[in-house]
Amino acid sequence: MDVEILSRIQFAFTISFHYIYPPLSIGLGLNMVLMEGMFLKTGNPLFEKQTRFFTKIFALIFGVGVATGIVMEFEFGTNWATYSKYVGDVFGSALAAEGIFAFALESGFLGILLFGWNKVSPKVHFFSTIMVTLGSMFSAIWIVVANSWQQTPAGYHIVGQGLEARAEITDFWAMVFNPSSVERVIHVWIGAFLAGSFLVMSIAAYYIIKGRHLEFAKRSFVIGMSVGLLSAYAQLFSGHKAADVVADYQPAKLAAMEGHFDSSSRADMYLFGYINTRDEKTHGVAIPGGLSFLTHGDFNAPVKGLKAFKPEDRPGSLNIVFQSYHIMIAVGIAMIVLTTWAFILYRRKKLFEKKWLMHVFMWSVLLPQIGNQVGWYTAETGRQPWVVYGLLRTSDALSASVKASQVVFSLILFTLVYALLFILFLYLLNKKIQHGPEGLAEEMHSPHLEEIAENFEKHRL
Repeated sequence: MDVEILSRIQFAFTISFHYIYPPLSIGLGLNMVLMEGMFLKTGNPLFEKQTRFFTKIFALIFGVGVATGIVMEFEFGTNWATYSKYVGDVFGSALAAEGIFAFALESGFLGILLFGWNKVSPKVHFFSTIMVTLGSMFSAIWIVVANSWQQTPAGYHIVGQGLEARAEITDFWAMVFNPSSVERVIHVWIGAFLAGSFLVMSIAAYYIIKGRHLEFAKRSFVIGMSVGLLSAYAQLFSGHKAADVVADYQPAKLAAMEGHFDSSSRADMYLFGYINTRDEKTHGVAIPGGLSFLTHGDFNAPVKGLKAFKPEDRPGSLNIVFQSYHIMIAVGIAMIVLTTWAFILYRRKKLFEKKWLMHVFMWSVLLPQIGNQVGWYTAETGRQPWVVYGLLRTSDALSASVKASQVVFSLILFTLVYALLFILFLYLLNKKIQHGPEGLAEEMHSPHLEEIAENFEKHRL
């Protein structure tokens, strides 16, 4: 393989591994805010135990996420020096804002969240939980803004020529609110909410299957189910809005997502299939004119196809774009079906009787992770051959001095280190889950529980 492909594989591997954790921290943070808010409202110590338990898991996820994210910043310089120079002004502003407005907020209040129990009032601790969650969400804003600028550049001009060319911001807010940033931030947030809520449901389902901490598990499941249900339906509409932006600003990507070639014909919406790149045809099961209807509101309206673009301006990995996009859609539908079904059974008071369904939910924690990953594969491989859409090709963004052997060696090392990190993460996560919420059984049956409830108002002031 050449340096470009190897460097793309290396960056894809490192960022894919890193992206397991930020969505979990954002989504879990939202669930923790709801749990602790219920504790403040009701005084029920069960909600406090929920928050304490998931805070420990949040800390583990946060720590691994920070550690795995550092590597990518070095890769910008080692593998993608031309790219870094080209987008340095744009990325520098966005990443500086992320550090000042997001990471500082999140990490500053994280200490109170982790160690402030019994040291600050319940209201102050609840405020710190909100700030940590908002900090993680703000962090996502600036990272997605920077990436969205690569998809739909705005608020810039080009300074210099050739290898000395670079993008320079002329309008900071036009850069921030570039045509795709708002829709993509919302899409990423909702994906994170799904990741966190399905983690909560997975852990709760495990306890229900094992017959442990049943009251804790059932209440936790209901909170996770509520967030997951709303988020799953919201993601359906968010995804449609994001696809509209792709249709307007990245028609080649949209054509690749649906395997559409002929610009003079209506565009079908494929449920599944594959692209024959040699014959430039797509085979599979499709809704006739479905993409035309979603794009133009007319089943017979033509949609710009891949044949309208030069071969060198089309995404190179058409089947990766096509399959990633359709896996993302399938995962989204699966989460809608699961959460809706769970909600119906819950309303009928039959949810927790279905042990087989609890087994499904225990493993469903993988669904939002798969959906988030393939969603990014769709966005990034669909943008090719451009690293900055319409401005800088990926082949021109490489470091001039890096060699293929160096990339292979570092990729092997990253794979080994990240594999060890992942094994350690799973070990520690499993250990915390097996340990369960501390002191729950004792406190739920404590003779002092009534006294705790009576004095709750005094304790939280």
